[in-house]
Amino acid sequence: MIYVFLAEGFEEIEALTPVDCLRRAGKDVCTVGIGGTTVKGSHGIPVTADLPDSAFRPDDSLEMIVLPGGMPGTIHLGESDTVQSALTHCVSNDKWIAAICAAPSILGARGLLSDRTATCYPGFEEKLIGCNAVAEPVCQDGRFITGRGPGAAMDFALKLVEVLCGADTAQKLAEGMVYSK
Repeated sequence: MIYVFLAEGFEEIEALTPVDCLRRAGKDVCTVGIGGTTVKGSHGIPVTADLPDSAFRPDDSLEMIVLPGGMPGTIHLGESDTVQSALTHCVSNDKWIAAICAAPSILGARGLLSDRTATCYPGFEEKLIGCNAVAEPVCQDGRFITGRGPGAAMDFALKLVEVLCGADTAQKLAEGMVYSK
């Protein structure tokens, strides 16, 4: 199961593009609303999450968590005990962690990107403590995948599909959606 966390003020394209692509690839994806099931994005679009954070319980079925950026969504995600618990579970169990835009700063605050290469929204590099920050659309270092911002949402989503389903599946999905770089 892939869990995508939504907090008030999340960047809609960074959350919903991975959900859409992963589901097209046949993966089980569950959106988790921080503070309830109806969460409003940074552009005022209300989204109904599959699960409220109070019902989230990480278990052996968890493959990956995804943290979209956006403001103040990133701040709310970083303050969430549920998100912090999910991060701890992923690190302890060698599971995938994906974050895009400002959200890699949540990983940086915990020291999870120390001695790694990652990307983030311009201006957030100093929050990636001990990290080699690069200006790439998407970056993978071990079990960590980071994305630069809204414009990289499709590349980010396809990278998630690639690591979970294989490069061929990601390529076929991109072709089927008429996506090219």
